[in-house]
Amino acid sequence: MAEAEEEDAAPPPPPPAGIYAEERGLFQLLQNMLEELLIHKPDDPIEFMINHLKQNNDDAPRICVLGPPASGKTTVAMWLCKHFNAIRVSQETLLFKEVLMQTEEAKAYKERNQKIPNALWANLIQERLSNVDCIKQGWILEGFPENQEQAWMLQSSGIFPRHVVMLYAPDTVLIERSGGKRLDPLTQEVFHTTFDWPSDPLVQQRLVKPEDLSEQEVSKKLLEYHRNFPDIFHIYQKVLKSINADQPSVDVLSKVLAFVQTRHRSAAPFTPRILFLGPPGSGKSLQAALIAQKYDVINLCCGQLLKEAVADNTKLGELIKPYIDSGCPVPDKLVLKLLTARLSALDCLSNGWVLSGFPRDVEQGKQLQKAQINPNRVFFFHLPHESIMERLSQRRTDPVTGERYHITFRPAPTPEIQARLRQNPRDEEENIEKRLNIYNSNVKALEDFYQDAFYVNADQDPYVIFEFIESCIIKPLPYKKH
Repeated sequence: MAEAEEEDAAPPPPPPAGIYAEERGLFQLLQNMLEELLIHKPDDPIEFMINHLKQNNDDAPRICVLGPPASGKTTVAMWLCKHFNAIRVSQETLLFKEVLMQTEEAKAYKERNQKIPNALWANLIQERLSNVDCIKQGWILEGFPENQEQAWMLQSSGIFPRHVVMLYAPDTVLIERSGGKRLDPLTQEVFHTTFDWPSDPLVQQRLVKPEDLSEQEVSKKLLEYHRNFPDIFHIYQKVLKSINADQPSVDVLSKVLAFVQTRHRSAAPFTPRILFLGPPGSGKSLQAALIAQKYDVINLCCGQLLKEAVADNTKLGELIKPYIDSGCPVPDKLVLKLLTARLSALDCLSNGWVLSGFPRDVEQGKQLQKAQINPNRVFFFHLPHESIMERLSQRRTDPVTGERYHITFRPAPTPEIQARLRQNPRDEEENIEKRLNIYNSNVKALEDFYQDAFYVNADQDPYVIFEFIESCIIKPLPYKKH
């Protein structure tokens, strides 16, 4: 007895190295550091990595906003800068707001009405993005790169955007927009005589029409843009999203923000540890089976594990059997021992797992946490009360074949089979209500406990539900600092 107590008092084992690294974003951190080392090739890589860690800026925005003339690049870029407190970098800021090593050289080309060389633009951008404000706060690069050569030069300088927003609209719309475009020389904000006229009379008075906005000039720029677009798209296609700019600006900005807040899939190893929570009849078992089949993860149902332990006559099974036979709840301590042993098995550690039926309350959730069983995806299935009753109370089983039927959704094929069908006592309405009451009394606290959980509308086609769950599993979660 004393030995057993000592065993219970022992501290929980440390989490496996893979889980520890995944939870703390170590794979992504190392990948980012390696990228920076290869880009900058510092003489002292150790000192460089220490400084990189001190900057703690891996989540700073690095966004390119591209698009044809009059597509709204400036509006989007300025809005993103305000939202993220990031630094806007554009042709206008590089030439007229910055004092960089080659600013005067670039201005000279501009004054002679000559095209500024790609290499010169790339040098200006690299110098500006190397400044400490861009490194710490992140940057929004507006209108660059304009062509394939600029993109390659930026890449060779170690400038890789995390998100590229590509605005588009019909040429006729863009030409019409260009005619009404007006610029506030004080704030550099862009307005339009028809679509976006400022309400402040002082702002109205100081607006000016930008240079080179004749229809012929705009058409020429559009032609050049369309010629360069495919090459830029090809280079950035993995981090690029095209957004229709021919809609209200609030809708454009909403779509842009949704995109730039996404995290791209990481090359870091990922072992799914999935928890399905929901009322009886919400389809957890079906979805667990579909996920297990597609991703080769281990499908674990707490109730089934208990029955298997009893059937296998294990020592733990012998302790569980009296509770199963009497219909009483199995104590948490026994359930947790069984789960910990199963989830620590090699197949679960290697392939990952999907668990349904546990925890049923916050206390059980805390016990899982204490045992270092930490899911990295949690789903709550939501289903209306009437749908649950319809699904469960009409279930029937053929005692001869073991085949399952449903009075409405899958009726028995013959009157003979129909006559011998039986209902499991668990599916009687009174018992369903009891189970639902227990679930409903605990679900709010569980939802608070698993704050990063996803919520599933379980009252729809199973394959629509599966697609939603799958999308949540494969997209990375925001990294949490520990």
